Amino acid sequence: MTASAAPGSAPSRPSASLGARAWSVVAVPLVVTVLSVLLGALIMLFSELLVPGKKFDWGLPLAAYSALVNGAVGGPDAIVSTLVYSTPLVFGGLAVGFGFKAGLFNIGAQGQFLVGALGAVMAGVALANAPAAIAIPLAVLAGIVAGGIWGFIPGFLKAVSGAHEVVSTIMMNYIAVQLLAALVSGPLKVPRSPSPVTFDVGNAAFPIILAPNGHLGILLAVLAALFVWWLLYRTTWGFEVRSVGANRDAARYAGMRPKLITVATMTFCGALAGLAGTSVLLGVTHTMTSSFGTTVGFDSIAVALLARSNPLVIVPAALLFGGMRAGAGLMQIQAQIPVELVDVLQATILLFLVASPVLRRLLRVSGRDAGSVVTGATVSSLGSGGVAI
Repeated sequence: MTASAAPGSAPSRPSASLGARAWSVVAVPLVVTVLSVLLGALIMLFSELLVPGKKFDWGLPLAAYSALVNGAVGGPDAIVSTLVYSTPLVFGGLAVGFGFKAGLFNIGAQGQFLVGALGAVMAGVALANAPAAIAIPLAVLAGIVAGGIWGFIPGFLKAVSGAHEVVSTIMMNYIAVQLLAALVSGPLKVPRSPSPVTFDVGNAAFPIILAPNGHLGILLAVLAALFVWWLLYRTTWGFEVRSVGANRDAARYAGMRPKLITVATMTFCGALAGLAGTSVLLGVTHTMTSSFGTTVGFDSIAVALLARSNPLVIVPAALLFGGMRAGAGLMQIQAQIPVELVDVLQATILLFLVASPVLRRLLRVSGRDAGSVVTGATVSSLGSGGVAI
C-alpha cells in the first residue's frame, strides 16, 4: 500500500521546484545584462564630463537606450533588421556552445565563418544562373562543408597530438583571413574591378521571406537551434558529447571514444559557424571583398556564454546582441552616442559572465543543474587544457 500525503501538506512543492529551476537558468544572464546596461549608462555620463563646455545631461542614458530599443524593436522594419543581425549569431552561438558541451573552447568561429562564406560564394558564383532550387541548397552545402573542414583540422590536431584547440583555432583564424584575401584578390576577383570583389551569387541568394530584407537564413537559424537541442538531449551521440565534456576519463572508461568525439564535435562546430558565414553571404551581401568579415565569430562566444550553451536560449541571447547592432545607428543619430557603445555593452556582458561564479553565490543560485555550462572557469581552465562544464 502506498502512503498517502499527510493532510495539510503543501501541494505546491513541484511548482516551487520548477520556479527555482527557472530562476537558476535566467538569474545570471538577467543580472549580467542589467549590470552591463548600468555600466554603459555610467560610461555615457562620464563621457559627458570629458567634453569641454557641454551641458551635463542626466537623462542622456535614458535617451540613448530609448533610441537603441526603438531602433531594435520600434517597428516592423526594425524587428526584421534585428532578426537579420541575429541570424549569424544564432549559428555562431550554436557553434561555440556545442563545443562547450564537449569541453572544447571553439574560439575559431571567426575563421570558420569566413571559410564557410568563401565556400558559399564559390559555389554560388558557379551556380549563379542555375535554378534557385538547385543553386541555394548546393551553395549552403558548400558553406557547411568548408566550415566543417576548417573545424576538423584543430579537432584532429587535438585528438592526435593533444594540441590545445584555443591555440590552433586562433592560428586557423589568421590563416582564414589571409586565404580569403588571396582568393578574392586572385582567382575569384571580377576582372578589371577597381577593388577586389567576387561576382554576385545570382540565383543562389536567399529569397526574402520578411520584407524588406528578412531572408531565408532566419528560418534556418531557428531550425538549427531546434536540431542542435534535439541532437544534444535526444540522441546517443549528444549524450556522449556531454559525457566527454563532463569527464573525459569516465567517458573513456564507459566505452566511449573521446578522441573521435572531439574530432566530430569540432567538425560539427565548424559546419555551424560556416552556416553563419553562409547566411550573411547568401542573405545579405551576395558578394565578397578581400576584407570581408564581421565580429560575428567573437560575438558568438559571448552569446554562447550568456545562454549557458543551451541551444534554445542561444536564440534570445542572439536576439539581444542582434538588437543592439540593429538599434546602434538610431542611437547615434538621436542621442549622439557612438555606435561603439554597443561593443562596450557586449564586452561588459562578457566581463560580468566571467565573474558569474561570484554572482551565483550572491544570488544563492546553484550551478549544478542540467543546463550548467561554461562560466568564469572557462577562462581559468584554459591553462589546464579543459573547459568547465
